[in-house]
Amino acid sequence: MTPEGQAWAGLVEALGAAGRRLEEETAELGADERADGYRALLRGLHNQLGRFEVDRDRPELVPFNGWRQKFFMDNPDTRYWVADVRGDRRYRITGHPGDAVYLSVTAYSGGGGNVAAASRIDLDDLVLDGSGGYTLAVGGPEPERGPWLPLPEGNGQLWVRHFHDDIASGDPGRCAIEPVTAPPPPPPIEAARFGHQLGRLAKSVEMMPVVFSAVQGRVEPNSVHHWAEMAGGAAYTEPGIHYLRGAWRLGPGEALVVEGETVPCRHWNALLYSRYLNSLDYRHRTVSRTGATAGVRDGRYRLVLAAEDPGEPGWLDTEGRRDGSFVLRWLHAAEEPPLPSVRVVPLAEVRPS
Repeated sequence: MTPEGQAWAGLVEALGAAGRRLEEETAELGADERADGYRALLRGLHNQLGRFEVDRDRPELVPFNGWRQKFFMDNPDTRYWVADVRGDRRYRITGHPGDAVYLSVTAYSGGGGNVAAASRIDLDDLVLDGSGGYTLAVGGPEPERGPWLPLPEGNGQLWVRHFHDDIASGDPGRCAIEPVTAPPPPPPIEAARFGHQLGRLAKSVEMMPVVFSAVQGRVEPNSVHHWAEMAGGAAYTEPGIHYLRGAWRLGPGEALVVEGETVPCRHWNALLYSRYLNSLDYRHRTVSRTGATAGVRDGRYRLVLAAEDPGEPGWLDTEGRRDGSFVLRWLHAAEEPPLPSVRVVPLAEVRPS
């Protein structure tokens, strides 16, 4: 078999292996939960295919983690764009924050399990023009004037993030990237490079159910803890976020009440996830809250995770799922957010009297 044929066969085998692994891991679950796992695999594949053909000389900022392409802890209260770049090139990013309360551009180096945030710039350091837009120089030597983001050596990724307090009612903003000097046309195709890319895609697909399984059992049901593994820009996360991660397991007619103290921060949100690390159906249900929409009172928040709306401002819709996980993200917290209290109660107990 040719090297190209071997690469294609490897991708097909990876798809089969991922399906077999998922089938084993979900054997004790109901049909809907199993189907949800295969949907998560398909969404992850769609996500990776959307960024399969990379052009680092003339990159694009591609929207990341849309509802059809959810991939490992997506966050609908944040808009993401991703570009693959070269450390020896110069680029220009233009954009507008829209109604975002915070914007960051982060350059990452490494790959696999050794990803690190190498440099970053945020809304505070950008210079906005009369229309509220900005221009950012990326890579190359530092310019004499204007904001600049250095790039690490070798190949890397740029992530642009817009954080929103109420994205459903605002302007998500926009961004674009272009090379400062137009590159020559590339070869029509490079067989060795194409085969390498197929191999990387195969590895990504095959590891998805492994990650689903590994993460699922790390949090005791109806508890919450500090998620230290996600600090400092690990796994392409925003370096300035402190994460709290919890899980629920509820029976019919039960609710999980999560109550805690807020801390001064730039932005925070709480979001529900399936066992497959996909956010729940935010297009049709209330599955996330932010500091602006959670009904904070006297510096305290109260989230109620339940299948039905109890009339609480902090209700989060579990979609009737017996179990799942939730994450609280605190952006630029002035201090470590304290762990909230967590208790299971009858849903009738939290309904207004």
